[in-house]
Amino acid sequence: MREDQKKPEPYLLILVSFIAGMAVVPLALPLQEAVIGLYSDSNLMLMWVIIEEALKYFVALIVILWNKAVDEPIDYVIYMIAIALGFATLENTLFTLNPLSAGEYATAAVTGSFRFLGATLLHVLASATIGVMIALAFYRSATTKLIYGTLGLFIAILLHALFNFFIMDATGEGILIIFLFVWMGIIVLFLLFEKIKLLESSQKPSSRK
Repeated sequence: MREDQKKPEPYLLILVSFIAGMAVVPLALPLQEAVIGLYSDSNLMLMWVIIEEALKYFVALIVILWNKAVDEPIDYVIYMIAIALGFATLENTLFTLNPLSAGEYATAAVTGSFRFLGATLLHVLASATIGVMIALAFYRSATTKLIYGTLGLFIAILLHALFNFFIMDATGEGILIIFLFVWMGIIVLFLLFEKIKLLESSQKPSSRK
């Protein structure tokens, strides 16, 4: 929200985006269960990633990205991040429910902490990548925006799949190294925020197509 202080987004629409992200979880779970047994472990993991990232993007297109409040390049990034946070919130809750219900409070705390440091930021980074790509095409045609958004989706899937692939068998320092790459990606995201702001300030309203 602080990245868009000149024309802040409506709090209600941010909330709607967050809830829409949460709604992706119950949509994704049956689809992910349906592909179990159809693919090998590595391919199954990739299919799960595709389902999650595609659904987040699809929900964004249906619920948010057509809204008239989305009137600046940076708005696409903000709403995609809100959707990602909603998704991660419900997913993290489900991951911690089992140890909590078993009375394993320390395990639940560790699980929640590690998911915040890794998986949550990964979801933010992946979805924000789609938002950044669309933002870069903001002053271009609708077809170009769609192409950029689709390219962003492929990049998001790649980032998510690589994270899952390397984290599966990682332990100790290996996990921290993987998390470090995610944190570096978040730093790059903040730099892209500034690039998008410069993009907006360098364009005149009449240049939109």
